[in-house]
Formats: sequence, C-alpha cells, structure tokens
Amino acid sequence: MNITQRQAVTRASILIAVVLLATVNIISQDLFKSSRIDLTENKLYTLSEGSKHILQEIDEPIVLRFFLSKNLVLDLPSISSYAIRVEELLESYARQSHGKIQLEVIDPEPFSEAEDQAVYYGLQGVSLDNSNTTLYFGLAGTNAVDDQEVVGFFQPKRESFLEYDLSQLIYRLAKPELKTIGLLSSLPLQGKFSPLSPSGSEDWVILEQMNQLFDVRSLELTVTSIPEDIAVLMLVHPKGLSDQTLYAIDQFVLRGGKLLLFMDPYSEAEELALQAPMMDMSSKHSDLSKLLAAWGVIFDASQVVGDKTLAKSVRAEVDRKVVVISYPIWMEFSEKQLDTGNIITSQLDSLTLATPGAISQTSASSLSMMPLIRSSKEATLLEAEQLGNMTNPASLMQDYDAKDTAFILAARFFGSTKSAFPEGRPTSDDHSPEVSAESSVETADAEIHLNATTQAQIIVVGDSDVLQDKFWVQVQNFLGSRIAIPFSSNGNFVINALDNLSGSDDLISLRSRGSFNRPFTRIEAIQREAEQRYQEKELILKQQLTQTEERIRELQQQKSQSDALVLDQAQQDEVARFRTEKVYIRKQLRQVQHELQKDISSLESGLKFINVGLMPLLTLLVGLFLYRRRYQRPSLSQREG
Repeated sequence: MNITQRQAVTRASILIAVVLLATVNIISQDLFKSSRIDLTENKLYTLSEGSKHILQEIDEPIVLRFFLSKNLVLDLPSISSYAIRVEELLESYARQSHGKIQLEVIDPEPFSEAEDQAVYYGLQGVSLDNSNTTLYFGLAGTNAVDDQEVVGFFQPKRESFLEYDLSQLIYRLAKPELKTIGLLSSLPLQGKFSPLSPSGSEDWVILEQMNQLFDVRSLELTVTSIPEDIAVLMLVHPKGLSDQTLYAIDQFVLRGGKLLLFMDPYSEAEELALQAPMMDMSSKHSDLSKLLAAWGVIFDASQVVGDKTLAKSVRAEVDRKVVVISYPIWMEFSEKQLDTGNIITSQLDSLTLATPGAISQTSASSLSMMPLIRSSKEATLLEAEQLGNMTNPASLMQDYDAKDTAFILAARFFGSTKSAFPEGRPTSDDHSPEVSAESSVETADAEIHLNATTQAQIIVVGDSDVLQDKFWVQVQNFLGSRIAIPFSSNGNFVINALDNLSGSDDLISLRSRGSFNRPFTRIEAIQREAEQRYQEKELILKQQLTQTEERIRELQQQKSQSDALVLDQAQQDEVARFRTEKVYIRKQLRQVQHELQKDISSLESGLKFINVGLMPLLTLLVGLFLYRRRYQRPSLSQREG
C-alpha cells in the first residue's frame, strides 16, 4: 500500500471514528442515563445513605413538580448553574426511588397554565424587570392524599443544605403525620397562674408556634414513664425531679428518644413568674446532674456566662437616674458566634440569651459534642448567687475579668451512652405492694435498655430564658388578636431544633455537602497580592491629592483685604499649578487602578487558556507527532534496499 492509499485509509478511519463517537453518545444518553460517575470533591451528585434509606421507606407514590423559568434563568449565570445541580439531584432521587417518585420539570412561561399552577402551589416568583416578567425556581411535592410540601424558591445561600432540604420534603410527604413533642417544664409556658396576673397569663409565643407544627403533649413533673409515641422530649428548666422521673428520661434516651434540654444557672423567667425575690437561690437554677454525669456532660449551675462584647444595652436605674448601660449577662449573638455549618443554626440572623451557663464534657464521655452557640473570647464567668442580691446592674462591668475563652452555650451530643441507673428502676418508699409487683415487671423490661447501643441525640442549651417572649418577640394586641413581631431568631432556633430531632435518624445524619460553586482560590490569592502591591502606591497618591486640594483651599482663603473676591497674580499662578498637579495625580491614580485590573484580567485569561485551550492543543500536537512518526518512517523493504 502506497502513501496515498494509506492517507486515504487514515482519513476514512477518522471520519468513521467521528461518526461512531456521535452515535455512541446519542445511544448512551438513553441506555446509560442511570449510570454516572460522581467525580466532585464533596460527592454533590451522589445521595447519602440516609437519603437512600428514606427513599426505600416510601410506601405510596410522590409527585415532585420542579418549576424553572428556563429562558429567564439563562441570563443569570449563578442561578443557572445552581438550577442544573438542583434538577440533576432531583433526577437522582427519582431514579433511586424505583418509580416511587415521579418528577415533572415545568417551565412556567408568562400567562400560561403552568404559571397559574406555580402560583397555586404558593411558589415565590421573582420579578426581574418592570414588564411582569417573573422567574420561578421552586419545587412542589404532593403525596397520594394530596398533602403538599413546597420549596418556594431555591435560595443559593442554602446550597450546602440542598440534599437535606429535598430529603426532608420527601420524608414529610412519606410520613405526613404530625410528630409528637413531649413537654416537661417547670416554667409556665402554658400560661399558668401567676401572682402578677390572678386571672391567668397567656401561652408563651414559642408554645403557640410549636402547636402549629407539632402535636405538643404536656407531661407532669412527676411522670414515671415517657410514652412510646413521643418523638422528642423537650425539658425546660428541670428542677426537683424525682429519681423515678429521671429514670423515665434516662430510659427514653437509651431507647432512641431525642432530647432537647434547656438548662439554666439563673432563670429570670422563673423569678418573674413566681415573683419571689426572697426565695432560696438554689431554686433559680436547673438540676439534672445525675443524668448529665452519666452522659459525660458538664453544666456548672453555679456560674453565669457574661460577655461584654455581645452585651445588650438596657435601661437601668443608677443613683436614682435612668441610664443606658451594657449588660453583659444579656447577650445578642450574630452569625459569627453560631455554627453556620449546622442545619439548626445555619440561617439564624441573631439570637438573644440571658444569664446562660457554660456547657462542656468530660474526657471520659462516650458522646461526641458539636458546639452550636459560642461566646466571644471576651467572656467571663460570674457567680449566679451574686445576681440575686445585685442592686446596681452597672457593677457587673466593674472589675470585669475576661477569660480569653469562648464558652459553649449550646451544643449537640450524639453517640452511644450508658444508663444513669445501673441498678435498674429506683424504688419509692410510699408505693403499695400492687405497685411494687407492677414495678418489678417494668424493671425486667427496662433491663433491655440498660446497655442499649442506640445512638443518643441530645441538644443542650445553657439557657431557658431564650424561650421567654421579652427576649425575642414583641407581642401586640390588634382587634382582639395577638400579633407576635420577632426581633430575634430565638423562635426559629427552637423550631429548627425540634424539626431536626423529630425527623428520622436518616434525616438527622445528613450533613452539609459543601458548595457547588468552586471559586478560583489561586486567582483570589494572586489578586490579594496584587492589591497589596498597588495599595501602597495608591495610598501615597491619595495623600498627595488630599494635600494638593488642601493647599488650593488655603490659597483661596488668602485673599486681599481690599477685595475679598480677587486673588493676586501670584496666588492665581499657585492655584493653577496645584490644579495641574491635581489632574496629574488623579491620572496616575487611575493608571494604578487600571494596571491592577489589567494584571487580574491577564491572569484570568492565562488560566482560562491553560484550562480550556492548552490541554486540547497539547493533545493535538502529541497526536500529530505520533502520526508523523508512524507514517513517515521508511518501510522495512525500503530500509533493506
């Protein structure tokens, strides 16, 4: 075969390869649609085991309707890329549900029935301009009994919790019944009788919100068993509980029950409700030491955390005058002090705590601790006992001794733990023989839980005043109706905690999956270096410009006494010279800024060329080199000749 024939065969082979490649791509798009390889760092397109298990437990079909204005989103690159991820993740749910989830992708064009459908489900349309153009980017899910769950608009800031939000929506549709919350509280959340209001007081706002989302069941402080259908036990300022009640809580946790615990070294809500300033100080703090010791959790009820950096400003009477002071034991927390990587605290704007206590754990604790709320390092510890006798609130700032430690004020504990009652159910001195016989049966059953390996889920908050209305919500009466206007995110914090704990263990196991957007960190680092190089020169030029402008103003003020509106020739020349210098400095300043942007643009262009163009070019060159080396070598017969 001569060279011309070999070239013809090569061209034909390349053409056939291109056709085969296109054909394989078209066919594989359908045949291998369910087969994918996730090479992303955080496995963004791979469902976690918890999500897969939730899909396996779906009993009846679920329909997910994904509304996306595809034409409009093309003009919004940041949302467009996120929309692709959302749609592909939804497709993963549908594929792995084995037909239990039906996914519908709907483009709600303006004035169409699809847009009416989006409005019907309550999706949040975003207006892009003044021409009634509305962008939809949300999800509506329904189950067999027409229960609805909606994501009004996929917020990019919740990107790291996308899988959690989708799995939670599917879980609620699969298990639509309200979760039961057991409430055990020594504080009057339910508007119990108070000496300040003989006619009674209304429910706390937090309880009203809980009743809207959960089946809240109040338990007596003397309860000796926790019903099996309670998903989360919420303990508020526990104190004076009998061993029988403590044992019931202990067994609830060991059998897998979730616990939300609000401890307090100094309950201001209790002082206000009971109005008993002469009461013993020991009654002001929570006491659950027996259980906490078994769990390896430390809560010092004798000390209150104060923080001058986070202190709220309050009105107080000092020397018979009403003044505004910083009150370090009432603190307002921002995102800096909250764990933004946890679903419970990730989206909270602010949080208000009053006289909280610090939380830690022993070295021997079998539980893992995840801090949710921290103080700043300017915090200190104050004796709770001194607060009851304090007459001058301003004295707290006197002799303030910062500990250079960020104290943990709320934390999540999870893992296996042991019983606080290794001997079994405690006995009571006043029980009858019949009760004793029954207790023996219950004790036999309870032995199962003494060495349980079920993963405990406990959230401990070092403050119960976080629930009190005055620290997070303003309540107004409008035409006979109560209107609650929150000024802090305390309510959202509590609801988030209950919502997360009341879900399945699979849902609780989901964590933040990282961000889809991957910034060019190297570019950002070089950009910072470039900015530092030009910053000094820019600063010098700005100082020269300021000095020049100041000199011009001084010359204009040096006017002749005979005619204040006219400058002499020397002054006019001086002003003209400085104005020329001002123009020159401004030109240099613009040049510096231009050079900075030019360097950054050059760097970005270079990296884009390397990522997009250089590698294909190198591949092409290597291919041409190998081709030439193969077909231009003399044949064996030629070499022998």
